[in-house]
Amino acid sequence: MNGIMIQGTASNVGKSMICSALCRLFANEGFHVAPFKSQNMSTFSTKIANGLELSTAQFAQAQAAKVEPLPQMNPILLKPSGHMSSEVWLLGKKVNDMQAIAYRETFYDVGLQVIKKSLEFVDQNYDVVVLEGAGSPVEMNLTDRELVNMSIADLADVPVILVADIERGGVFASIVGTLELLPKAHRNRVRGIIINKFRGDIGLFNSGVSFIESYTKIPVLGVIPFMDNHEIEEEDSFITHHDVASKTSGEDKYDEWAYHVAAHLDWPQIKDMVEKR
Repeated sequence: MNGIMIQGTASNVGKSMICSALCRLFANEGFHVAPFKSQNMSTFSTKIANGLELSTAQFAQAQAAKVEPLPQMNPILLKPSGHMSSEVWLLGKKVNDMQAIAYRETFYDVGLQVIKKSLEFVDQNYDVVVLEGAGSPVEMNLTDRELVNMSIADLADVPVILVADIERGGVFASIVGTLELLPKAHRNRVRGIIINKFRGDIGLFNSGVSFIESYTKIPVLGVIPFMDNHEIEEEDSFITHHDVASKTSGEDKYDEWAYHVAAHLDWPQIKDMVEKR
């Protein structure tokens, strides 16, 4: 597959926003781009054609990519509905309510097949696929049956960029710890690191970049300054109400965000990762 996957050291490091930027950057260079997140847990969803629903994060990414939002871009959507239970949506349709343990034990094979077919669809119909992971790829109690991080990178056979949020502190430990816990084959998929949500003078972080690259032997492809009021819908599992119209209208915000990211990103190297596959 011609694509790239964005994974994070934790939840809320900005994976969705980085994916939105990449979708718009590839689209602006003439590529037919699809966003893809195999499984999303969020109360945010948006109605699309035929009464189907799509995670709002992937809906926004489709807008950034200048393509029609389709259910194959987010084949599994889990909407938290109560204590340890969620509504299970497949390809835009609600199919069940399940407890977390039952989902893990009984739904894995079904979910995997839906994901595989959706990956085949986007691979066959788009030039580039921008894939998004969820949470961290090294939740060690979940990795044997996970459906959203390195298992998907393996299925799609794409390089991975690891995003870390410097705003919350502990960025060095989060990067090194994540890489150390990855099996060698998966660590070898990580082709670059992005430091997100930086505040202040980026020049003051040059020594930090040098340390990360020296210690991990993986290039830092960007240090992205924090940008407030971008007006692009972000994924948030804990917010129960939102106004899609106020957050997803207009094209300028996607270009503004993409240019902001590109100004602080080794975009040619990222594009080269995809084009040489």
